[in-house]
Amino acid sequence: MSLSDTHRTIDAIWRIESAKLIAVLTRIVRDIGLAEDLAHDALVIALEQWSQNGIPNNPGAWLMTTAKRRAIDLIRRNKLRDQKYSEVARNTDLYTEDDMDHNLDGEIGDDLLRLIFMTCHPVLPQEGRVALTLRLLCGLTTDEIARSFLAAEATIAQRIVRAKRTLRDKNIPFEVPAGEELTDRLSAVLEVIYLMFNEGYSATSGNQWIRPLICQEALRLGRVLAEIVPYEPEVHGLVALMEIQSSRFKTRVNSRGEPVLLMDQNRAEWDQLLIRRGLKALDRSRKLGRPFGPYSLQAAISACHAKAHTAAETDWIRIAALYEALSRVLPSPIVELNRAVAVSMAFGPAFGLQIVDMLGNESSLKGYHLLPSVRGDLLVKLGRFDEARKEFEHAASMTRNERERELLLKRAAECNSTH
Repeated sequence: MSLSDTHRTIDAIWRIESAKLIAVLTRIVRDIGLAEDLAHDALVIALEQWSQNGIPNNPGAWLMTTAKRRAIDLIRRNKLRDQKYSEVARNTDLYTEDDMDHNLDGEIGDDLLRLIFMTCHPVLPQEGRVALTLRLLCGLTTDEIARSFLAAEATIAQRIVRAKRTLRDKNIPFEVPAGEELTDRLSAVLEVIYLMFNEGYSATSGNQWIRPLICQEALRLGRVLAEIVPYEPEVHGLVALMEIQSSRFKTRVNSRGEPVLLMDQNRAEWDQLLIRRGLKALDRSRKLGRPFGPYSLQAAISACHAKAHTAAETDWIRIAALYEALSRVLPSPIVELNRAVAVSMAFGPAFGLQIVDMLGNESSLKGYHLLPSVRGDLLVKLGRFDEARKEFEHAASMTRNERERELLLKRAAECNSTH
């Protein structure tokens, strides 16, 4: 293996193992920033030694052992009290490659859960939670996060530094909260994962319609959470939603990178494995016996689309009913806008337009380009092409995504040619 091949392999291993390393190290040193530094120290050692001696059979165990030794050396150098060091040392076994696999699921699973809840603590602003989660739990570099969200690298770096400093200064415990605090924190965790996935699924800005890497990382994080919090139906609901939505990736853009709307997608190319996994996760949520929450309801809506072999077979009446239920669980103008689309498909565009027009005075939707976009679509179906063209042009002026702007302007031009 060439040196460049070795470095690429090490980079792939790091992306897989870094969250586990940082989680365990945070438990040891109780400082998330210091834990990340120690994990990177282990990576530097790996780059030096593996390039010369080859990659070990169990690189994850090797990195874990090296990182833990660095942590204990640091504790020694800092001359902590003998009693404190003895306590840490007793609770921090140094694993060999042979026994590492026996301890992964329990200890590291618990530590990953603690790390997820720590990085999504409500003491952090939302942008800080997202940046820190992408950095520590998804293994993305600061530059990659910046490019994903079209922000300056320095801005992202500052968000991450501030988030880590806040967690340290506020002395946020490295633990899974209990009782009501657990419910509150879990909601924040799910919110961050949901936001990550949505940003990848439909980018808010830039020249790409989708960013699969962000979606893949959000889905991976959701799958981990579903295994370590198996009793929460909304966790399975979110995983189900992401699995089913991910099944459409190949059909969401054409060969030129242009958006392809849901009704125009080739459903034969949807990933059936991801659909089956999504339906199974939705079933897990249902079997827990509690009423569906917002993520499970959205997953149920996606399941309606996934089960329809053609767009014409879609059960729009059921989808409209599910959006009605979603609007009660999660009252939101955006949910109402989506309900308007479902109602128009189930009962006719005039009924959907009534709902959309009632949303016209919603202040939260003043800058939301999908409001005029949906209104334009409904007006086209009603044969009101001049009005529709103006709506599409208005929507195009509002979106920050170049691909979406091109699509909206194309639809506006079609209104002219039709008329």
